[in-house]
Amino acid sequence: MSESLPLPCERTLPREFTLPREFTLPREFTLPREFTQSRRGLLRRASVGFGSLALASMLAEQGGGRCLATEGNAAANKEAETVAGSGIPGPHHVARAKRIIFLFMSGGPSQVDTFDPKPLLIRDHGKPLPFDKPKVQFNSTGNLLKSPWRFRQYGESGLWVSELFPEMANCVDDMCMINSIYGTNPAHGGAVMKLHTGSDNFVRPGIGSWVSYGLGTDNSSLPSFVTICPTLAFGGINNWSAAFLPAVHQGTPLGDASVPSDRAKVKYISNSRLPAALQKLQLQHLERRNTEHLQHSAPEASLDARIRSFELAFRMQSEIPKVEDLSQESEAMQKLYGLDKPETANFGRMCLMARRFAEAGVRFIQVTHNDSKVQWDQHSDLKAGHEKNAKEVDLPIAGLLKDLKARGMLEDTLIWWGSEFGRTPTAEGNDGRDHNPEGFTMWLAGGGAKGGLRYGSTDDYGYFAAENKVHIHDLHATMLHLLGLDHERLTYRHAGRDFRLTDVEGNVVHELIG
Repeated sequence: MSESLPLPCERTLPREFTLPREFTLPREFTLPREFTQSRRGLLRRASVGFGSLALASMLAEQGGGRCLATEGNAAANKEAETVAGSGIPGPHHVARAKRIIFLFMSGGPSQVDTFDPKPLLIRDHGKPLPFDKPKVQFNSTGNLLKSPWRFRQYGESGLWVSELFPEMANCVDDMCMINSIYGTNPAHGGAVMKLHTGSDNFVRPGIGSWVSYGLGTDNSSLPSFVTICPTLAFGGINNWSAAFLPAVHQGTPLGDASVPSDRAKVKYISNSRLPAALQKLQLQHLERRNTEHLQHSAPEASLDARIRSFELAFRMQSEIPKVEDLSQESEAMQKLYGLDKPETANFGRMCLMARRFAEAGVRFIQVTHNDSKVQWDQHSDLKAGHEKNAKEVDLPIAGLLKDLKARGMLEDTLIWWGSEFGRTPTAEGNDGRDHNPEGFTMWLAGGGAKGGLRYGSTDDYGYFAAENKVHIHDLHATMLHLLGLDHERLTYRHAGRDFRLTDVEGNVVHELIG
């Protein structure tokens, strides 16, 4: 399409434009020349420059509403069009959780130093592992290395926690501890992608995008999926990408891992060049042109997705700053999350924002603990590294759990703590541990997960998942189930086949459900 738009240019407005009474152009105002361009060119520029007005709402309000086609075969996706204008399937059964907060410990915390005590590691410290190591390893390791930290049982459930996490230890009765998680990839890149998207070698939608696609949003002024200070390494944006799903399900990043959380903002959240009234005039005209185009041509998935993104971006301009404004929280609440301490303030601020986004209706919120050193990746200096990391996250995570519970939100908010893999019980060098996807620990809390449960186990030394093994696909299937979604029915047709988060695998682990 190359027809030019009769949009305002060089102080002139077409006859059909009427400025609101409360709005007048200043005398010195001159519209940029680039506003005379093709419809598609304006769409491209508008995605960043306009702050993105609510075209989809205009279409629904003026045209009586309609379902916008999703990408791929329209007939195959017809069943998914059950929520007018959203293209989302909706829940398949009664949900236990409304949302997920994912606490991603980037780099791989050691299971045998955190939540999976192994007495034989102490007894056999310095001896060779008495069975074969995996055929594929990231680095070579030596003999067994005992944990530098002591373990104790806590709560009525008696779950074991190391002295690394004294604050989280007081919340174990709300935790569903899974000591038998396993994956397939010993490298950060593949393992991180597998954890987030279910695939370690193809670009696929992230789990947050699948949740958004399956359930939509509880707040049309905010994105369904927000990721706070995500790492840009090991797949980067592909971990929160919508991939082939409609663009509205893309994760919205607040900053990245290189930015302190007090400066983590959504890029281009405001438009400093043009007043809102003029933006609205421009996009009202654009809406009319696109309505005409859609009425006289086949559905355009990319155009529909762009319109929905415009709608969301415009509404976000006023809503996201409110959620990010932690000055509304009391001093006691900020202290609960550790904002008064330099070592916990950064991660504590992220956890508090996560609660505020959850409270505001966001479906999937990810909080990433990471820095330039791949935070938990202690190939050497295990004791100093894990102690530093644990001190940064222990108090904020406990604060989040206590806060949600006090507000009654833990019942329908699923907290997911974990990483791309664990670490070896054998030593790398003198004081480090290597990557280990063969058996490690994650925990869930709230949202229908069975609190105070220890499920599955690794072998006597903590190397391989041994009893009641839970693959990453099984974990994904179980979390979707708690959200009311059947992982086998949550599909999207693309490139001639139906895709899903769990690919062709995965089983719901019903024993984890309370």
